Amino acid sequence: MKIVVLAGGNSTERDVSLSSGSMIYKALKGRGHKAVLLDVYLGYEGELSGIFERDTDWAAAVGAIGEVNPDPETLKTLRKDGGKQFFGPNVLKLCSQADCVFLALHGANGEDGKIQACFELMGIPYTGADSVSSAIAMDKGISKDLFKAYGIPTPEGFRLKKGAGEEKTVFFPCVVKASCEGSSVGVSIVRNEEEYRAAKEEAFRYGQEAIVEQYIKGREFSVGILFGKALPVIEMVPQMEFYDYKAKYQAGSAVEICPAPLSREKTEEIQEIAERVFQALRLQSYARIDFVMSDSEEIFCLEANTLPGMTATSLLPQEAAAAGMDFGALCQRILEDAMERHTAGSGFSGQ
Repeated sequence: MKIVVLAGGNSTERDVSLSSGSMIYKALKGRGHKAVLLDVYLGYEGELSGIFERDTDWAAAVGAIGEVNPDPETLKTLRKDGGKQFFGPNVLKLCSQADCVFLALHGANGEDGKIQACFELMGIPYTGADSVSSAIAMDKGISKDLFKAYGIPTPEGFRLKKGAGEEKTVFFPCVVKASCEGSSVGVSIVRNEEEYRAAKEEAFRYGQEAIVEQYIKGREFSVGILFGKALPVIEMVPQMEFYDYKAKYQAGSAVEICPAPLSREKTEEIQEIAERVFQALRLQSYARIDFVMSDSEEIFCLEANTLPGMTATSLLPQEAAAAGMDFGALCQRILEDAMERHTAGSGFSGQ
């Protein structure tokens, strides 16, 4: 098949996305697909004819993930139009020519349903959750509302609007996080008023809404979901206070254990909750659900990721491997699912 692996973008998770895209591209090429790795924001200005048949290593220019997330503002200088439009040159044209687009995007303008909605209108098959599900899962405030409605345990918390008067009582320690970011971008653990003010300022760098929630000290876990069924649980043991951007993507910054050293009962409990989250957020294809378990062994769901990382250190591929599915097979099955839904005429409506 002719595949566009769409990565990059202009979010704070750009580097992670490019790394995911590089691995996906290599896996699909290894399985005989005519794949092109394309930066959705920078696009491609070369010759388009025969592009899927060329013997080109499209991943050669992708660098390593830095220790800090990139600044999206600097990307505008790389565009002739100053970044006035999101899609780079020839992106939509190439995606229209492909049999399917494999989404390797993370964060804003990639994981939040906007690109998915565009592709739905254009009739372009793509991988992952549909536009509505992506938007719901990306907004941590809406997700928490649904968790509560479906009886899914989650830390107590509230939404905070930028510039609005604050009436809620805050208990320390607590966590302040940007409402619509991933990879622990805009997340702070705070213990006093001074740290709280700084954490709010940091979170509001990434949007107009933040989430303030109770800090649960404990062990951190993640569960991949593939077509509604939970994969083995993985435990993340960061070498610093919490599983931040550096811990997720720098080798040696965290120890990840899969399957997680848990009792059978606790393993099944986390997996069952993860599957309920997948259903509550009406997700499709694949996702990753993050948890924390308190010292008293209470399970709390933190969030869902509709396009989880597919890098060399990412969690979902590790979980799939523990279940007997190598990286190439994982990518192939995700691709096949996208084509099956498109052929069935579901319109990516979620069901």
